Amino acid sequence: SLSGCATQQYVDEQIAGVNTRISAVDSKATDAIQRADAASAAAAAAQGTAQTAASDAATANQRLDQLTEKRAHVHAGGGEDKLQKHRDKGKMTARERIASLVDDGSFQETGAFRRNRTTTFGMDKADMPADGVVTGAGYVLGRPVHLASQDFTVMGGSFSEVQSQKISRIADRALETGIPLIGLGDSGGARIQEGVRSLAAYGEVFVRNVMASGVIPQ
Repeated sequence: SLSGCATQQYVDEQIAGVNTRISAVDSKATDAIQRADAASAAAAAAQGTAQTAASDAATANQRLDQLTEKRAHVHAGGGEDKLQKHRDKGKMTARERIASLVDDGSFQETGAFRRNRTTTFGMDKADMPADGVVTGAGYVLGRPVHLASQDFTVMGGSFSEVQSQKISRIADRALETGIPLIGLGDSGGARIQEGVRSLAAYGEVFVRNVMASGVIPQ
């Protein structure tokens, strides 16, 4: 009977040992599964991040392409036919005048995408790149200048509210910095479609001419 008890105790100990080893194996298996799930989730997240980055890059490239197209459209002024007619008369275009004046590659344009707010007389459908005036800053013989050049190929270079705002902006900067202000005029006069706003626009520029008199070269 004593021998039987010892045998039963031995069997119980062996069974307990086996159960302990089984539990350890189950625990390791569970850990392995959890690590695999975590790795799978990380891989999915990385794939999602890569796809998002690729999508963002594609979107950025599309926007850069759109910006390039818009700039090309603005630089074309009233279109190649009008530009060529202008040249046939022995006149430089607005951008050619600037290019011939400033140091190579120094001109930085401002307000290139400005548009008029007039909606009457079909003005809401009119295509007027840069609203008929090229404004910005550059260098002449290494010295900084602000300048504006009217584009006759766009609405005959007619003077408008937006033209006044663009010219007034560079005039203000010229006054603030003491830099010369250059205006290259090529205009048929006021943009009559804008009515009184066009006439008031002249006043905005004239008052700055007076303020700049004796202060900066203009």
